[in-house]
Amino acid sequence: MTKAQTTQTATKTMTIPEEEKRLERQLCFAVYSTAHAFTRAYKPILDKVGLTYPQYLVMLVLWERTALPVKTIGEQLDLDSGTLSPLLKRLEQSGLIVRTRDLRDERQVIVSLTAEGDAMRGEVDTIMTSIGQSIGCTLEEMADIREKLQGLRGNLTETR
Repeated sequence: MTKAQTTQTATKTMTIPEEEKRLERQLCFAVYSTAHAFTRAYKPILDKVGLTYPQYLVMLVLWERTALPVKTIGEQLDLDSGTLSPLLKRLEQSGLIVRTRDLRDERQVIVSLTAEGDAMRGEVDTIMTSIGQSIGCTLEEMADIREKLQGLRGNLTETR
């Protein structure tokens, strides 16, 4: 029996207790509200370095690779170009990145760190330490939660 068949069978025969139907018992709401809490927790930390949370995610991607096509950044962050383009524009206006046409394929835009953007890489430890203190988990607990969430995302993506 495939995973999809197992899920369909379980869904058809599962009786869900009324208590589990309440908003605060919904896994989707727990993930949603936790994501918002993360964004709120990051805000004062990132304000100190002049980044928004989505900009920070873009910078994390670039700190790993220095220069990437816009399309690759969008794929890594699961952002469409309509969301990503304004983020990149603001990062460029801040002097942290530059966007240039790929010389081999002018349809592609390459995003690169400036010296100032690369120098910000040193802020990661401070940012991660601050958010780690807010989370109140050990590195091992965070790794366990991350692994479970990645598995959950994989399952949800697989069923599309």
